[in-house]
Amino acid sequence: MGSVVEKSALIICGDYMEDFEVMVPFQVLQAFGVRVDCVSPTKLPGQKCFTAIHVSLGFEHYSELPGHSFTLNSNFNEVEVGCYDALVIPGGRFTELFSVDDRVLSIVKAFAEAGKPIVTTCHSQLILAAAGLLKGKKCTAFASMKPVIELAGGIWWEQPGITSPFDITACLKDGNILSSIGWPAHAEILKTLFESMGARIHTTKANSVLFLCGDYVEDYEFNVPFRALQALGCKVDAVTPSKKKGETCVTAIHDDEGAQAFSEKRGHNLVITANWSDVSVYDYDCLVVPGGRSPELLVMNDKAVTLVKEFAEKNRVIAGVGQGQWLLAAAGVLKGKRCACGDGMKVMVKMGGGELEESKGCVSDGKLVTAVGWPALPSFISHLSKLLGLSLSFE
Repeated sequence: MGSVVEKSALIICGDYMEDFEVMVPFQVLQAFGVRVDCVSPTKLPGQKCFTAIHVSLGFEHYSELPGHSFTLNSNFNEVEVGCYDALVIPGGRFTELFSVDDRVLSIVKAFAEAGKPIVTTCHSQLILAAAGLLKGKKCTAFASMKPVIELAGGIWWEQPGITSPFDITACLKDGNILSSIGWPAHAEILKTLFESMGARIHTTKANSVLFLCGDYVEDYEFNVPFRALQALGCKVDAVTPSKKKGETCVTAIHDDEGAQAFSEKRGHNLVITANWSDVSVYDYDCLVVPGGRSPELLVMNDKAVTLVKEFAEKNRVIAGVGQGQWLLAAAGVLKGKRCACGDGMKVMVKMGGGELEESKGCVSDGKLVTAVGWPALPSFISHLSKLLGLSLSFE
């Protein structure tokens, strides 16, 4: 997904930043050729930041659960603002510490003076306030940030009609300041950021994509491509055989913590957007099966296996990530196809008649796209977008 003009973005990271609010822009921007550097003022490249999962568990306030460990790839002390086209500051509690760090504020002010887009979500608007950048600016954030924004001279704006976190869809743009309540609005955040960076979305037709999932679907493998495709203008639905539209599935975080296998932790909730009884293969151009442990559940459900077969019979695009290939193998769609898969799926892919491409993180073969797991999502999104006739260029 090459760019006419090479672009780059900087993400300022810190411990207990919101997990999605760093990883979604990090991976989606890379999928479309943007170089993304991630830095933290007290850490070096290769070191990690803890992330936090902010999710509603039925209490008065959202809960904070442990997320992935996020690896930094650049040095804070070597940041040159002139080398970047955009700045992303995720939300999370680290913003409280960084709001009094003059080194961070200096970088943020330099982006503002250059008129480059600055993305803030949830609580990171606190850093804009500390940098003196909100005077006369319309801004939104998590509701507790309203007095901060107003005391900083900003104009508070709130998306109307929000009754649950899943109603959050808006990204507010005022000059070079992009603000949102948080991660549920990532589709609009990404779309607005792309536009602010001079991007044009090219498409040969309108696309509809269906994600087949269940409880303990892999958090990133569902959410990152789901939000990316929405940002590109696709109609995207999530469905599972046992739940109705509006119900939720719990996701799973799989992280490398030094054990022989990835650890598993509870992730964000996702909302089912379509009833199983209403799903027809004729309404969709593509089926995506994310990994995690949900494919192990779905492979025991004849309805789920049959739906995958129907997409294959109608020559639709089919994509699987990580353990998602378990379901694809059961449906017989891997036979004779080149596949990228991790160690845990090699036996299943071979038994399903697939041909392993062990040196690649993502592979396309005809209308099938497979990826080893969430670390390969930038390549996965790029491959899948190409098959759907979608591209993005920067001018």
